Amino acid sequence: MKVLMINGSPHPHGCTYTALKEIAGELERYGIESEIVTVGNQVIAGCIGCRACSKTGRCFRDDIVNEVLDKADEADGFIFGSPVHFASPSGAMISFMDRMFYAGGTFAHKPASVIVSARRAGTTASLDALLKYPMYMEMPVISAHYWNMVHGNSPEDVMKDEEGLHTMRTIGKNMAWILQCIEAGKQAGIEPEKMLDKPWTNFIR
Repeated sequence: MKVLMINGSPHPHGCTYTALKEIAGELERYGIESEIVTVGNQVIAGCIGCRACSKTGRCFRDDIVNEVLDKADEADGFIFGSPVHFASPSGAMISFMDRMFYAGGTFAHKPASVIVSARRAGTTASLDALLKYPMYMEMPVISAHYWNMVHGNSPEDVMKDEEGLHTMRTIGKNMAWILQCIEAGKQAGIEPEKMLDKPWTNFIR
């Protein structure tokens, strides 16, 4: 089993990475592989709603989004992490998430968690923004015993946030448990039903 982690920070080894590494360490304890892909240091254009991806399953802009979509097909679970920039996730992360989830991919029924890193404030608003993506795609959301966040202005600060680090480890533990439950279900012949055709309702007259 493998968990794909997305680092939305422009700093490949900054605070968000530090939090993701804490989760990775816990996953490893349960024998689950993980990979961290940094997207926040890329120039990522926003989605233009052209719907070309509806025909190909990939964005017409052949960049990091398509690279991650290829990896996502093989992943069993996901962690999406972002720093807090002006009380919201990083702009690169939002552009990345918009395009990746608009393209679709094989996300349904794969567990996901979102985490944020901040010096001080804006964390819960950023979590709210990021959570909308997996919730839209039928992905079980992995939580912890507190909001999924760490605090600090540097990786060294984050390593002093004992409660935040414990929260990250709890996310790793809960992710491992859910993945093991899903695997046990598959071995018992239990598979999720495919989504029925979704009705589209427009109340604008």
